[in-house]
Amino acid sequence: MSDAIGAVPPGRRWWLPQGPAIQRAFFGGWTIAIFAFLYIPILLLVIFSFNESKLSLYWGGFTTKWYAQLFGNQVLLDAFKNSLIVGSAATVLSVFIGTTAAWLLYRYRFPAQQTLGLLIFIPMVMPEVLMGTSLLVLFVSAGIPLGYTTLIIAHTTFCFPFVLVGVQARLQGLDPALEEAALDLGATPMQAFRLVIIPYLMPAIVAGALMAFTLSFDEYIVTVFTSGAESQTLPLKVYGMVKRGGSPELNALSALFIGATILLVLGSQFFTRRKSP
Repeated sequence: MSDAIGAVPPGRRWWLPQGPAIQRAFFGGWTIAIFAFLYIPILLLVIFSFNESKLSLYWGGFTTKWYAQLFGNQVLLDAFKNSLIVGSAATVLSVFIGTTAAWLLYRYRFPAQQTLGLLIFIPMVMPEVLMGTSLLVLFVSAGIPLGYTTLIIAHTTFCFPFVLVGVQARLQGLDPALEEAALDLGATPMQAFRLVIIPYLMPAIVAGALMAFTLSFDEYIVTVFTSGAESQTLPLKVYGMVKRGGSPELNALSALFIGATILLVLGSQFFTRRKSP
Protein backbone atom coordinates (compact mmCIF):
# COMPACT_ATOMS: atom_id res chain seq x y z
CA MET A 1 0.00 0.00 0.00
CA SER A 2 2.93 2.33 0.65
CA ASP A 3 3.85 2.11 -3.06
CA ALA A 4 0.35 3.00 -4.22
CA ILE A 5 0.11 5.43 -7.08
CA GLY A 6 -0.40 8.99 -5.90
CA ALA A 7 0.83 8.39 -2.35
CA VAL A 8 2.58 11.37 -0.78
CA PRO A 9 6.16 10.53 0.28
CA PRO A 10 6.97 10.99 3.98
CA GLY A 11 8.12 14.50 4.86
CA ARG A 12 6.38 16.08 1.86
CA ARG A 13 3.41 18.43 1.96
CA TRP A 14 0.87 17.95 -0.82
CA TRP A 15 -0.25 21.58 -0.63
CA LEU A 16 3.26 23.03 -1.12
CA PRO A 17 4.76 23.51 -4.60
CA GLN A 18 7.61 21.11 -5.21
CA GLY A 19 11.15 22.03 -6.21
CA PRO A 20 13.54 24.54 -4.56
CA ALA A 21 13.09 27.25 -7.21
CA ILE A 22 9.30 26.97 -7.21
CA GLN A 23 9.16 27.03 -3.40
CA ARG A 24 11.37 30.12 -3.24
CA ALA A 25 9.13 31.86 -5.77
CA PHE A 26 6.00 30.78 -3.91
CA PHE A 27 7.15 31.95 -0.47
CA GLY A 28 8.72 35.10 -1.93
CA GLY A 29 5.48 36.03 -3.63
CA TRP A 30 3.49 35.22 -0.50
CA THR A 31 5.77 37.44 1.59
CA ILE A 32 5.49 40.31 -0.89
CA ALA A 33 1.69 39.98 -0.88
CA ILE A 34 1.56 40.14 2.93
CA PHE A 35 3.79 43.22 3.11
CA ALA A 36 1.81 44.88 0.32
CA PHE A 37 -1.43 44.22 2.20
CA LEU A 38 0.06 45.77 5.36
CA TYR A 39 1.92 48.78 3.98
CA ILE A 40 0.16 49.92 0.80
CA PRO A 41 -2.75 51.47 2.81
CA ILE A 42 -0.21 53.29 4.98
CA LEU A 43 1.61 54.57 1.90
CA LEU A 44 -1.65 55.78 0.37
CA LEU A 45 -2.54 57.56 3.59
CA VAL A 46 0.78 59.43 3.55
CA ILE A 47 0.36 60.32 -0.13
CA PHE A 48 -3.17 61.66 0.33
CA SER A 49 -2.02 63.79 3.26
CA PHE A 50 -0.56 66.03 0.53
CA ASN A 51 -3.72 65.94 -1.58
CA GLU A 52 -5.27 69.31 -2.46
CA SER A 53 -8.76 67.81 -2.51
CA LYS A 54 -10.69 67.17 0.70
CA LEU A 55 -11.86 63.89 -0.78
CA SER A 56 -9.45 60.97 -0.87
CA LEU A 57 -11.18 59.55 -3.94
CA TYR A 58 -9.08 61.42 -6.49
CA TRP A 59 -5.85 63.43 -6.63
CA GLY A 60 -6.41 67.18 -6.71
CA GLY A 61 -2.81 68.37 -6.66
CA PHE A 62 0.06 68.65 -4.21
CA THR A 63 -0.30 70.79 -1.09
CA THR A 64 0.92 71.06 2.49
CA LYS A 65 -2.00 73.13 3.75
CA TRP A 66 -3.45 70.25 5.76
CA TYR A 67 -0.31 70.15 7.88
CA ALA A 68 -0.60 73.89 8.49
CA GLN A 69 -4.25 73.49 9.48
CA LEU A 70 -3.35 70.56 11.72
CA PHE A 71 -0.93 72.66 13.76
CA GLY A 72 -3.62 75.33 14.00
CA ASN A 73 -6.30 72.89 15.17
CA GLN A 74 -6.45 73.61 18.89
CA VAL A 75 -8.89 70.76 19.56
CA LEU A 76 -6.48 68.15 18.23
CA LEU A 77 -3.51 69.83 19.91
CA ASP A 78 -5.27 69.78 23.29
CA ALA A 79 -6.20 66.13 22.80
CA PHE A 80 -2.58 65.33 21.89
CA LYS A 81 -1.41 67.11 25.04
CA ASN A 82 -3.87 65.09 27.12
CA SER A 83 -2.61 61.87 25.56
CA LEU A 84 0.97 62.83 26.38
CA ILE A 85 0.09 63.68 29.98
CA VAL A 86 -1.88 60.49 30.58
CA GLY A 87 0.59 58.30 28.68
CA SER A 88 3.62 59.68 30.50
CA ALA A 89 2.03 59.39 33.93
CA ALA A 90 0.72 55.88 33.25
CA THR A 91 4.14 54.83 31.96
CA VAL A 92 5.98 56.08 35.04
CA LEU A 93 3.51 54.38 37.38
CA SER A 94 3.52 51.18 35.32
CA VAL A 95 7.32 50.98 35.33
CA PHE A 96 7.45 51.52 39.09
CA ILE A 97 4.66 49.07 39.93
CA GLY A 98 5.67 46.47 37.34
CA THR A 99 9.37 46.47 38.24
CA THR A 100 8.70 46.40 41.97
CA ALA A 101 6.12 43.61 41.67
CA ALA A 102 8.41 41.53 39.43
CA TRP A 103 11.27 41.87 41.91
CA LEU A 104 9.11 40.96 44.90
CA LEU A 105 7.69 37.91 43.12
CA TYR A 106 11.22 36.83 42.19
CA ARG A 107 12.97 37.63 45.45
CA TYR A 108 10.48 36.48 48.09
CA ARG A 109 8.23 33.50 48.67
CA PHE A 110 4.89 33.95 50.42
CA PRO A 111 1.48 32.21 50.60
CA ALA A 112 -0.80 32.50 47.55
CA GLN A 113 2.09 33.79 45.45
CA GLN A 114 0.98 31.92 42.32
CA THR A 115 -2.60 33.09 42.78
CA LEU A 116 -1.44 36.70 43.09
CA GLY A 117 0.70 36.35 39.98
CA LEU A 118 -2.28 35.00 38.07
CA LEU A 119 -4.50 37.88 39.21
CA ILE A 120 -1.90 40.39 38.02
CA PHE A 121 -2.05 39.02 34.49
CA ILE A 122 -5.85 39.12 34.21
CA PRO A 123 -5.93 42.74 32.88
CA MET A 124 -3.82 41.59 29.92
CA VAL A 125 -6.55 39.21 28.69
CA MET A 126 -9.69 40.83 30.08
CA PRO A 127 -12.00 42.34 27.41
CA GLU A 128 -11.54 46.09 27.33
CA VAL A 129 -15.28 46.74 27.50
CA LEU A 130 -15.49 44.75 30.72
CA MET A 131 -12.48 46.53 32.19
CA GLY A 132 -13.82 49.95 31.26
CA THR A 133 -17.24 49.21 32.69
CA SER A 134 -15.86 47.81 35.96
CA LEU A 135 -13.52 50.76 36.44
CA LEU A 136 -16.35 53.21 35.75
CA VAL A 137 -18.51 51.52 38.39
CA LEU A 138 -15.60 51.62 40.84
CA PHE A 139 -14.92 55.32 40.31
CA VAL A 140 -18.59 56.27 40.53
CA SER A 141 -19.07 54.18 43.68
CA ALA A 142 -15.98 55.75 45.27
CA GLY A 143 -17.15 59.25 44.35
CA ILE A 144 -14.08 59.99 42.20
CA PRO A 145 -14.95 62.45 39.41
CA LEU A 146 -13.96 61.35 35.92
CA GLY A 147 -10.88 63.15 34.67
CA TYR A 148 -7.10 62.86 34.53
CA THR A 149 -6.91 60.90 37.78
CA THR A 150 -9.35 58.19 36.75
CA LEU A 151 -7.82 58.01 33.29
CA ILE A 152 -4.28 57.55 34.63
CA ILE A 153 -5.44 54.91 37.11
CA ALA A 154 -7.30 53.03 34.38
CA HIS A 155 -4.37 53.11 31.94
CA THR A 156 -1.92 52.04 34.63
CA THR A 157 -4.16 49.09 35.47
CA PHE A 158 -3.79 47.46 32.07
CA CYS A 159 -0.26 48.73 31.28
CA PHE A 160 1.81 47.63 34.27
CA PRO A 161 1.36 43.85 33.68
CA PHE A 162 3.24 44.24 30.39
CA VAL A 163 6.16 45.80 32.24
CA LEU A 164 6.01 43.06 34.85
CA VAL A 165 6.16 40.31 32.21
CA GLY A 166 9.24 41.80 30.57
CA VAL A 167 11.07 42.34 33.84
CA GLN A 168 10.20 38.84 35.06
CA ALA A 169 11.63 37.35 31.86
CA ARG A 170 14.84 39.33 32.40
CA LEU A 171 15.07 38.21 36.03
CA GLN A 172 15.08 34.56 34.96
CA GLY A 173 18.61 35.06 33.65
CA LEU A 174 19.88 36.99 36.67
CA ASP A 175 23.00 35.55 38.28
CA PRO A 176 22.50 35.62 42.09
CA ALA A 177 26.26 36.10 42.43
CA LEU A 178 25.91 39.69 41.20
CA GLU A 179 23.86 40.77 44.20
CA GLU A 180 25.97 38.68 46.57
CA ALA A 181 29.16 40.28 45.26
CA ALA A 182 27.73 43.75 45.79
CA LEU A 183 26.75 42.89 49.37
CA ASP A 184 30.21 41.41 50.04
CA LEU A 185 31.79 44.65 48.83
CA GLY A 186 29.87 46.63 51.45
CA ALA A 187 26.73 47.70 49.62
CA THR A 188 23.43 47.74 51.44
CA PRO A 189 20.53 45.72 49.96
CA MET A 190 19.02 48.94 48.61
CA GLN A 191 22.34 50.02 47.07
CA ALA A 192 22.79 46.59 45.51
CA PHE A 193 19.32 46.81 44.00
CA ARG A 194 19.86 50.35 42.70
CA LEU A 195 23.43 49.96 41.43
CA VAL A 196 23.44 46.34 40.25
CA ILE A 197 19.95 44.96 39.71
CA ILE A 198 18.38 48.04 38.08
CA PRO A 199 21.15 48.42 35.46
CA TYR A 200 20.82 44.73 34.66
CA LEU A 201 17.04 45.09 34.27
CA MET A 202 17.24 48.34 32.29
CA PRO A 203 16.69 46.80 28.81
CA ALA A 204 13.49 45.12 30.04
CA ILE A 205 12.40 48.26 31.87
CA VAL A 206 12.87 50.42 28.78
CA ALA A 207 11.04 47.91 26.60
CA GLY A 208 8.19 47.74 29.10
CA ALA A 209 8.02 51.53 29.31
CA LEU A 210 7.77 51.83 25.53
CA MET A 211 5.06 49.19 25.45
CA ALA A 212 3.13 50.88 28.28
CA PHE A 213 3.30 54.30 26.63
CA THR A 214 2.21 52.89 23.27
CA LEU A 215 -0.73 51.03 24.81
CA SER A 216 -1.81 54.07 26.81
CA PHE A 217 -1.46 56.50 23.90
CA ASP A 218 -3.45 54.22 21.61
CA GLU A 219 -6.18 53.11 24.04
CA TYR A 220 -9.75 53.97 23.10
CA ILE A 221 -12.33 51.68 24.73
CA VAL A 222 -11.20 52.01 28.36
CA THR A 223 -10.69 55.75 27.80
CA VAL A 224 -14.30 56.16 26.70
CA PHE A 225 -15.53 54.88 30.07
CA THR A 226 -13.02 56.64 32.34
CA SER A 227 -12.32 60.06 30.79
CA GLY A 228 -13.96 63.37 31.61
CA ALA A 229 -14.92 66.31 29.46
CA GLU A 230 -11.53 68.03 29.94
CA SER A 231 -9.41 64.89 29.58
CA GLN A 232 -10.40 63.73 26.10
CA THR A 233 -7.43 62.01 24.48
CA LEU A 234 -6.36 61.98 20.86
CA PRO A 235 -7.95 58.61 19.93
CA LEU A 236 -11.33 59.87 21.14
CA LYS A 237 -11.09 63.06 19.09
CA VAL A 238 -9.86 61.22 16.01
CA TYR A 239 -12.69 58.69 16.20
CA GLY A 240 -15.22 61.48 16.62
CA MET A 241 -13.87 63.29 13.54
CA VAL A 242 -13.93 60.08 11.49
CA LYS A 243 -17.58 59.45 12.42
CA ARG A 244 -18.44 62.94 11.14
CA GLY A 245 -16.88 62.20 7.75
CA GLY A 246 -13.17 62.47 8.38
CA SER A 247 -10.77 65.25 7.51
CA PRO A 248 -7.53 65.51 5.51
CA GLU A 249 -5.96 66.79 8.72
CA LEU A 250 -6.24 63.25 10.08
CA ASN A 251 -4.17 62.02 7.13
CA ALA A 252 -1.53 64.60 7.98
CA LEU A 253 -1.64 63.61 11.65
CA SER A 254 -1.25 59.94 10.78
CA ALA A 255 1.62 60.69 8.42
CA LEU A 256 3.45 62.57 11.19
CA PHE A 257 3.02 59.63 13.57
CA ILE A 258 4.28 57.23 10.90
CA GLY A 259 7.33 59.40 10.32
CA ALA A 260 8.02 59.68 14.04
CA THR A 261 7.73 55.90 14.42
CA ILE A 262 10.17 55.29 11.58
CA LEU A 263 12.67 57.73 13.07
CA LEU A 264 12.41 56.07 16.48
CA VAL A 265 12.97 52.62 14.98
CA LEU A 266 15.95 53.81 12.93
CA GLY A 267 17.39 55.60 15.96
CA SER A 268 17.00 52.51 18.08
CA GLN A 269 18.76 50.39 15.46
CA PHE A 270 21.56 52.96 15.17
CA PHE A 271 22.28 53.09 18.89
CA THR A 272 21.97 49.31 19.20
CA ARG A 273 24.60 48.78 16.53
CA ARG A 274 26.92 51.34 18.08
CA LYS A 275 26.76 49.61 21.47
CA SER A 276 27.25 46.13 20.00
CA PRO A 277 30.88 44.93 19.73
